[in-house]
Amino acid sequence: MTSVGRGAAALRGGRRTGVSVPVATGVLAVIGALSAWWALRPSWQVPLPTSANKAEVRMQDFRDATYYPLREFLAGGNPYDPSVMFAHWPVRQDFNLYQPYHLVLHLPFALVDYRVGAVAFVLVSLLLLVLLSLLAAYGIRRHVPLALGTVGIATLLVTSQVGKAQLYLGQVNPLVALGAAGALAGRERQPKWAAVGLAVAWLKPQFGLPLALLLFARGSRRVALTGTAIAAVASLPVVVLLVVRGGGVGAFADVIAANLAHATSTDYGAVDSMTAQRVDLPAVFFRTTGWLPPAVEPVALLGVLAASVLLARKLDRIGDGVTADLLTCLAVVVCVVHQPGDVLIAVPAMAALAAVWWRRRREPGWWVAGLALTATAFPFLHLHAVDTAIVSAFGPRVGVTADGLAVVAAWVLLVVFAARRRGGP
Repeated sequence: MTSVGRGAAALRGGRRTGVSVPVATGVLAVIGALSAWWALRPSWQVPLPTSANKAEVRMQDFRDATYYPLREFLAGGNPYDPSVMFAHWPVRQDFNLYQPYHLVLHLPFALVDYRVGAVAFVLVSLLLLVLLSLLAAYGIRRHVPLALGTVGIATLLVTSQVGKAQLYLGQVNPLVALGAAGALAGRERQPKWAAVGLAVAWLKPQFGLPLALLLFARGSRRVALTGTAIAAVASLPVVVLLVVRGGGVGAFADVIAANLAHATSTDYGAVDSMTAQRVDLPAVFFRTTGWLPPAVEPVALLGVLAASVLLARKLDRIGDGVTADLLTCLAVVVCVVHQPGDVLIAVPAMAALAAVWWRRRREPGWWVAGLALTATAFPFLHLHAVDTAIVSAFGPRVGVTADGLAVVAAWVLLVVFAARRRGGP
């Protein structure tokens, strides 16, 4: 049995007797510590970036989206300008349109040596994954003791492909996921904290925009507006500084246009790329059919959000906020540009729905929810060995599309489940 299997077995068995809970928690903690150490190693093993090793994958997101953009910002330049970043720093990707407050929030990681910053960043990311696990465990505390649930979910996360990727690449997704999940969890009872969570999720606009719209449509209007306002106010001083440095609003707008043009033409980001690590509906549709309909991205954005709004509101009315939360998370991921690791935002909603599904799994129609949960879990289970098997059997195109197919299928299944739901929770 694999370490993941042993961890899952311990998690299931932890509630059988009061005595077994501490033992199960301890076993899971040891497995999680080993997985975390393994996932942390790239942060101190990665070579210092140079123009000769731009293809290095380890910590590439920390290098390209945090460390060197912040160094350019500190040097008085505009990191949103692709030509500037490629000319001045050993980066492979341009700096995407993160919220400008990112350049201040993560500033401490760029004030030190690259390797020190990388290790510190990954350690903070690991802590954020633990906090995300705590949030998920809190939602199912009636079914699993809080400590056991937190340790179990954290262990599964750092052992999973999605969790390991956050630390291997140095992504900011743990922070964004915690913010998004916090916004959903606290939108009714703690709207002020939920607004702060949404502001954090706005760090990446492809998270913040659809999440704010869905929260607004589900009745959390103050959370949606306040969270968006916080993000805007936090970014405004940085925008003003960049405008002044760059020679005016027109010049700054030209930089943003160049940034968007570059992002939509790269092999790793374009909707019509056969190798892009994208799981959103437009990219998956193209890779499975080879056809790119006109205006497919805005159509998908509006269509997914409209369908999800109608069904999430219905679920809220019948008291099934758990399913509505997972539907919201999946809608955020499939409606606009996203990558496999972005399903991290769904972890608390997945845990909550899994607990409900387990109790009601024999009731008519709940098998659809079970399939949706299984499909959502696929990117987490898409480990290197699994990917190697898929690529060997079906080729690299299927390998790069499998996660996206699973996530889109999960959203479709949950739409079907929500449309058929009747009655209370």
